[in-house]
Amino acid sequence: MSKKIKILVLNCGSSSLKYQLFDMEGEKTLAKGLVERIGIDGSRVKHTSVGVGDTVRECDISDHTFAIKIVLDLLTDNEHGVLRSLDELSAVGHRVVHAGEKYAESVIVNDSVIKAIEECIVLAPLHNPPNLAGINAMKKNLPGVPNIAVFDTAFHQTMPPEAYLYGIPYKYYENDKVRRYSFHGTSHKFVAQRAVELLGKPAGELKLITCHLGNGSSVTAVDGGCSVDASMGFSPVTGVLMGTRCGDIDSAVAFFLIDKEGSVSRTSDILNKESGVLGISGISSDLRDVETEAERGNERATLALKMLTRSVKKYIASYAAIMGGVDAIIFTAGIGENSSVVRRGSLEGLEFMGVKLDAAKNEVVRGREEVISAPDSRVKILVIPTDEELMIARDTLNLIGK
Repeated sequence: MSKKIKILVLNCGSSSLKYQLFDMEGEKTLAKGLVERIGIDGSRVKHTSVGVGDTVRECDISDHTFAIKIVLDLLTDNEHGVLRSLDELSAVGHRVVHAGEKYAESVIVNDSVIKAIEECIVLAPLHNPPNLAGINAMKKNLPGVPNIAVFDTAFHQTMPPEAYLYGIPYKYYENDKVRRYSFHGTSHKFVAQRAVELLGKPAGELKLITCHLGNGSSVTAVDGGCSVDASMGFSPVTGVLMGTRCGDIDSAVAFFLIDKEGSVSRTSDILNKESGVLGISGISSDLRDVETEAERGNERATLALKMLTRSVKKYIASYAAIMGGVDAIIFTAGIGENSSVVRRGSLEGLEFMGVKLDAAKNEVVRGREEVISAPDSRVKILVIPTDEELMIARDTLNLIGK
């Protein structure tokens, strides 16, 4: 690469902004940080420049436009910066949660893309607005720098209709686009591509099951490099048991809760924020706390772990059936990368499928890339730390290269 290409990756939440600056020659991180409490009292930015150190600035940050201005100032700061000027920035990659059926890949932002993101606000009312605010703020602060939208839903647009449709009247899909979209696509894409490299076979020859297990969790069947089924649905609440989300339930349970609580919004809070590992254990949504209590003999903590691993196991087995086999199972994200208990519980009983865990390796692997299957396992079991920011940067580089 003759010219150094530096790409800024932004992930805008409703009151937060995560960012990371990459030098794509060697895919090195130059700086990263988090702006917190945007538009709220007590806002601040925590910034880290590689080789320089950390700094924290507390100030009033009224909106995302001002938050991004502060980030750009820090990146070029005489003391804490890593850029001589903003002219060194080649492009900005944005995490955008929802593109509906509009895009099956990352795209350069233009008026049509912005319109599509706006139209999908009804599908992602909590996420798309701040994602869009980040794009608009960057256009205002750096009007000459290209912006790239990288969608959580894009990777799953290869699912066939029999996987993404629900058994409700077809008119609700035709008129309102009610269907399974699934999420975490950037993470699933990253670890699937890395698994292909580790296994040394063409993507087209591999059947993979990627398990993104964190506070939010999803499992994806990847056949020939393409997502063919995924556990999350129209919303991120379905699928496996999660930190505070209920996962798969009978829809009649939601109707029952609406009648009992007297409110759709209250029921939504219950299913999204009070259920899952937290709701079952009564302890915490943080699995580390739940594992600790389970070791002490807490029955509800143990039950929460069993429900979590059972739900993951069901998806692994069903996706192997859908694809007609599986070559590798990949664990990633906070729980998948660090919890030997969850990995072990999710795979127990799958020996009939040729899945055999190396117990010793599984116990010691935390947050690093490793093959943890036994030597005689027909199915490879991998732990691959995810890097969604790097995946966004790669997609951005690919598009500006074109």
